[in-house]
Amino acid sequence: MTNAGKDCDIILVGAGIMSATLAGFITLLEPDWSVTMFEKLDGPARESTGPWNNAGTGHSALCELNYTPQDRAGRIDIVKAVAVNEQFQLSRQFWAALSRDGHLDAATFIHRVPHMSFVRRPEHVRFLAARHQALAGHPLFPDLRFSDQPDVISEWAPLIMEGRDRRASVAATFSEHGVDIDFGALTEGLLRFAEKRGLELRYGHEITGISRETDGRWRITARTADGTRLARRARFVFLGAGGGSLPLLQKSGIREARGYAGFPISGQFLRTRNPRIVERHLAKVYGQAALGAPPMSMPHLDTRLVAGEKNLMFGPYAGWSPKFLKSGSYLDLPTSCRAANLLPMLAAGLKNLGLVKYLVGELSKGRAQRLESLREFYPLAEAGDWELITAGQRVQVIKPAPGGGALQFGTEVVIATDGALAGLLGASPGASTAAPIMLKLLARAFPQQFTGPWAATLDHLIPTRAAQLSDDPALAARTMRDTAIALGLAA
Repeated sequence: MTNAGKDCDIILVGAGIMSATLAGFITLLEPDWSVTMFEKLDGPARESTGPWNNAGTGHSALCELNYTPQDRAGRIDIVKAVAVNEQFQLSRQFWAALSRDGHLDAATFIHRVPHMSFVRRPEHVRFLAARHQALAGHPLFPDLRFSDQPDVISEWAPLIMEGRDRRASVAATFSEHGVDIDFGALTEGLLRFAEKRGLELRYGHEITGISRETDGRWRITARTADGTRLARRARFVFLGAGGGSLPLLQKSGIREARGYAGFPISGQFLRTRNPRIVERHLAKVYGQAALGAPPMSMPHLDTRLVAGEKNLMFGPYAGWSPKFLKSGSYLDLPTSCRAANLLPMLAAGLKNLGLVKYLVGELSKGRAQRLESLREFYPLAEAGDWELITAGQRVQVIKPAPGGGALQFGTEVVIATDGALAGLLGASPGASTAAPIMLKLLARAFPQQFTGPWAATLDHLIPTRAAQLSDDPALAARTMRDTAIALGLAA
C-alpha cells in the first residue's frame, strides 16, 4: 500500500554533503517552503561523504599537482588551480557565515593542517620548482613555499625524510593555510540546522520511481525496508545521491540526461592510529599520480582528524567494482547501460586504455606492494602499524561528446530545461566546492528568486560570490583572514 503523503515544494534525494548544502541554502532563503529529504540508508553521510570514504582534503590546489599541468615547452597552466581555489573560498564563506550566525560548530568539522606537495627525481623537482614560480605571489597562494633542501623538508614533515638517502633529488612546497575537513560531521551539522528550520528527513527510504505529472510537478515514490511505500509530489527535485544519481536521472526520463553513463572506481587506504607515528606528522602531502592513473589517484600521506582523534592515512589504491555505491548492487553498471549511452561508453573506453591498464595493475597489488608505495613517502613504515580500509565508490562521468563520448573527472550538474529537476554526477573536488555548485544550481533552477529576493541573503552568506578574488589581492587577503577567524583557523 502506498501512502500518498502530501505535496511539498522541494524534494532532495540523498543525505550527503551536496543535498545537505542545498538544504541549508533553501531553508535560509525560503523558510516557508516545505522541504523533504529521502535517504536510502539509516543515517546521513554513509556513502562518499563519510569521513573514511574520502581524503578529507579542503581542495584549494595548494598541493594537488594535477590542477597545474605542464605543456611540452615546460609552461605551467594555473587556470584550473585558480578556479578550484576560487570555488573553495566560496564554500569557506558559506561555512563561516553559518558558524558566525551560530548555526554550525566549525570545530567539529574543519581544522588547520598544512598542505604539501612532495616529489622525487630530477624532472619532477624541476616541475615543482616551475609550478611554485607560477603560483608564487598569486593572491590565492600567498604563502606557498618551495624547497629542495632535505633539512627544510624534514622540518615541514619529518616522516617523509627519515631513512631517505639525502643525496636523492627531492623537493616540496608547503602552505600552512591548508585544512582537513570531516565532511560527514559538516553534513550532520548542516542537516541539524535545516531540520530546525523545517526540513523533513526520511531515512531508510529507497527511491523506486520518478515521474512527471500533467501539472508539471514531479512524483517521487519511495519504499522502506518493511515494504511500506510513500509518494510525494514536488515542484523541484534534486538528485544528490552520489553514484546513485545516474540511475535516478535515467528513471526521470529527462532529455538532458540522455547519453550519460558512469564508470565506477573504488579505492582503499592504509590507516594508522599509532601515536608514535601520528604525532610526528601534521600535513597533507600529495605526490605525482602514476602514469595512466586518474587525477583522483594522486598518492598522499594525510593527517586526518575525525571525531577528535588524529590519524594518518595513505593512498589511494584504486580498485574496481560494478557497484555505483558501497551499499549498491553488482548490477548497477550493467543496468545503467542504455542504447543512448553505449556509444559514449565505448568511445570513452577506447580513449582511456591507459586507465584500464592502470586499474588492472592496481587490482593485482598485494599488501607488500601497497607497503612499498607507502615507503616512497614514509621510508621507515612498518606493516604492522597500518590497516587497510575501503573508501567510497566514485562514479566518473561519461558524457556525450563529438566522436562518441568522453570520460570526465570532476562534477557535473545535469538539469532539465525548465529547471524543475537536477542531478549531480561525478567526484572530486565536489565536496570542497559544494557551495558554489549549489549556487549555480539555484541560479538555473530559480532565476527570478536568485537575482531578486534572495540576493541580499546570498550576499550575506557569500560576500564575494560576484567577484574574482584572484583579481583583487586586498579582497582575497581580507576574505581568507575573515573566514579563518570565523572557522577557528587563524594562527
